[in-house]
Amino acid sequence: MALDAAGAVGSPEPTAPADPTTWGAHHAHDPTVVRADDGTYVMFSTDAFAGGTPPAGAHLRTSRDLVTWVWAGTALDGVPAEAHAWSGAPGLWAPEVVRWDERTWHMYYSASTFGSNTSAIGLATAPDPRGPWTAGPLVVRTRAGEQTQNAIDAAVVREPDGAPWLVYGSFFSGIYALRLDPATGLAADDGDLGVCVARRNRSVEGAVEGAYVVRRDSSTSGPQYWMFLSYDSLFNAYHVRVGVAEHPAGPYLDRDGRDLTDVDSPPQRVGTSILEGHALPGEPPLIAPGHASVLRLAASEGPDGVALDLDGVDLLVHHVREADDPHQHHAQLRRLVWTASGWPAVAPLPYRGEDLVSGRPTGPDTRLAGTWDVLDLRLAADAGPTGPIRHAAPWTSADGDLRAFGDVVVVPGRDADGRDVLTFTGYTVDRAGVSGVLRGGDREV
Repeated sequence: MALDAAGAVGSPEPTAPADPTTWGAHHAHDPTVVRADDGTYVMFSTDAFAGGTPPAGAHLRTSRDLVTWVWAGTALDGVPAEAHAWSGAPGLWAPEVVRWDERTWHMYYSASTFGSNTSAIGLATAPDPRGPWTAGPLVVRTRAGEQTQNAIDAAVVREPDGAPWLVYGSFFSGIYALRLDPATGLAADDGDLGVCVARRNRSVEGAVEGAYVVRRDSSTSGPQYWMFLSYDSLFNAYHVRVGVAEHPAGPYLDRDGRDLTDVDSPPQRVGTSILEGHALPGEPPLIAPGHASVLRLAASEGPDGVALDLDGVDLLVHHVREADDPHQHHAQLRRLVWTASGWPAVAPLPYRGEDLVSGRPTGPDTRLAGTWDVLDLRLAADAGPTGPIRHAAPWTSADGDLRAFGDVVVVPGRDADGRDVLTFTGYTVDRAGVSGVLRGGDREV
């Protein structure tokens, strides 16, 4: 991700900061969410405020229901001295927070300035995600003119034996995977910058960042590593693509088998797109969704009163901009499901407190009959005055057979008016992302 010199995300003129206690999920940029042992969800995000200078030190918010977020201050008291001396950063970006062992949490924060790869990823530790946090050493550092990498946007993934990897990078020479020391959480080999696992052609300014990797284990195929990345400009065209590998260090391939390091193919064809700017009837139009992370919840870890699948659920955590006022941005969570083919797909509506359970079969089913508002990623997005946006198109089914689309999953949703609705998400027969919302609320889920 990148911020302007004032620490604001795309703000026209810096102003005095508003009261953060009124923000809720607004102004959250590059969010990630973890669950504390007492069931409180904690969101960490970049030091950002649309329109002014934000508090510095990695923003914290808490929630009991994953819908209402309460400001909880900053994890650290400003930018740690070593990170500031190296990068000159006025604030911290894109904090990644993981449970390291039974007693310790690790936060990998980024320190940099807009457009520069003089950057650092630092480590902080705490006994609880709400703190107190103690700043530690720098894990990765890069300097303009000396390295091609950009040490920001950290994410951690572990192999089945617990061996940790750090995935990081933004623009410049792409995304890298670096082995970490399981005891210290620092680079396993001092000075190592890792191996490149994703990059883009210079014709699009190498625009890839915000990588996050999830491991899914299979009894038949072994572990698979799913990398979610943000492509294009965070100010207007940001969107999320995905690839899969058999090892944290790659190679990561999209649904068409293209390596995410491929710079010879047309750049718009590399990576499988799963979330883009969009407009659905009755919903606020959104642009530039991106910098995604994944919250994984076991069946016993959901909000009070919310049913979860016995196998647990995954939620995609990301920020998004308001199409009518793109300086405004906020965090959203969306259901992340895994289709019959094993690929991840994102719900068309943000999470609003509905049950997190599997949907019904994809048809034919009269309860799925009717008119759907469909977002088909095969179709060209409209240019839009503030950024690319894909408008939903109506599709009517008399028998409720969604198999016409291909590899899709039906999941419950809740619309902006608070009505429970049915949605679907997945892929078309030619492997493009597709999702939809059934018109008419209060459908049986």
